[in-house]
Amino acid sequence: MTEQVDPKIYGLPSRTILMKKNPDEFVLVIDRKSRIVMKDALLILKKVEQIKEKVQNASVVLKTSAPVCSKSIKFLNEKGLDVVSI
Repeated sequence: MTEQVDPKIYGLPSRTILMKKNPDEFVLVIDRKSRIVMKDALLILKKVEQIKEKVQNASVVLKTSAPVCSKSIKFLNEKGLDVVSI
């Protein structure tokens, strides 16, 4: 079961959509039409690091409806973040 969590708890901007599956499993949702490029990937990685600072051993998955640049997918996967299409 997935429930929406207040992102401010983890030091994230209030417009961030953060879902929680289990106590240590999170889903970061980005629902937009514009392409996710490397600059966006760096910001996403910062958000993931902020979550991991608050919750030790947290696993985060990125769910997005936007097309993702192939370099960004490779970069995020190397950093341990799975990218899933909505």
